[in-house]
Amino acid sequence: MSIEMIPGFRQFHQMDTNLDKLPFFRMNEGVASNKIKVNGTSKINYSTYNYLGLNGTNEINEAALQAIQQYGTSVSSSRLLSGEIPLHRSLERDIASFLGVEDSVVQVGGHSTNVNTIAQLVDSSDLVICDALVHNSIMQGVQLSGSKMIRFKHNDMNHLDKLLKRFRQNYRNVLLIVEGVYSMDGDLCKLPELIQLKKQYGCLLMVDEAHSIGTIGHGGRGVTSYYGIDPTNVDVLMGSMSKSLNSCGGYIAGNKSLITFLRYNLPGFVFSVGMTPANAAAAQASLRMIRKKPELVNQLLENAEYFLDKLIKIGVDTGLSKNSPIIPLIVGDSERALWFAEKLYEHGINAMPIIYPAVKEKEARIRFFMSAIHTKEDLDCTIDIVKQIVAEEKGL
Repeated sequence: MSIEMIPGFRQFHQMDTNLDKLPFFRMNEGVASNKIKVNGTSKINYSTYNYLGLNGTNEINEAALQAIQQYGTSVSSSRLLSGEIPLHRSLERDIASFLGVEDSVVQVGGHSTNVNTIAQLVDSSDLVICDALVHNSIMQGVQLSGSKMIRFKHNDMNHLDKLLKRFRQNYRNVLLIVEGVYSMDGDLCKLPELIQLKKQYGCLLMVDEAHSIGTIGHGGRGVTSYYGIDPTNVDVLMGSMSKSLNSCGGYIAGNKSLITFLRYNLPGFVFSVGMTPANAAAAQASLRMIRKKPELVNQLLENAEYFLDKLIKIGVDTGLSKNSPIIPLIVGDSERALWFAEKLYEHGINAMPIIYPAVKEKEARIRFFMSAIHTKEDLDCTIDIVKQIVAEEKGL
């Protein structure tokens, strides 16, 4: 048997697609900010999640360099053995303090944080009910766990209630999983209703805050802060450090007993090298800057509101986006999304297409990530170009 016999391999290479013509894997030649240099040309950038514009700032860079000078580029071991350094626990305390919970644990990958954690929390005796639009990492975690999975209609609390009434009694534990800000649509979970249902039916609740930490709530403290809810009402708070925290990896935050359990039992933590010193230091420095400059979160959301309002006035479909830095421009099919993105690129705008199977074919889109350091000139220029492309398409 050869590798070519693997079904997925064969299916991929039989696709009638010229991969070289797709707008993926373009080389970024500098710091991904409100502008990005691609193939020697500067573009207004909406395809990276440097939400607060802090990536590449001196304070974060210096913290990472100091960590390397003191600890090297790797901790060279699992933290359980000899890979623990003071930066790890210091960062975890800062995350917990920022969120208002007892403790947290950091891991080397955001995607793997969800996979590891979900697979450790539930098994074949349990049920996971998740929103229909949750991230791939959540789906992978549930699959690995062996638990039964049901998906409820996006943000439809009536549907979730019906599912709980029907299935809750049949399982030992039920884990509800949602996102704080949904990464494709830019809308928020309905946290107050979720907590009410969690308590009513005796479930656990996990919220993925990859795109809500640092972007919404008081000073960027996320979805619990946005709704004015005590964060201890959420059993498992997950977040990514590759976005507002300008680093890499993920965290799980919650009560101390949960975090202690995870430190000793997560396969992807126990059997993995610890987070690099530079990444830990960069995330911690980012948290310090967010605390010192909460106005960055306000500016980010002002930019998002301004841009969303302008797009709506053009008459394009922006889906469910509201009160978040993620704004889709839904165009309706993958071929059109690829064409639209290429036109934007030709006019100096870097905004990537999201196509099937990442989304349904009829929901193919351009996805705009806002940044606090996008200028009004950036936004107005982009809106004018979108208008031109829409008008050009109508004339074809």
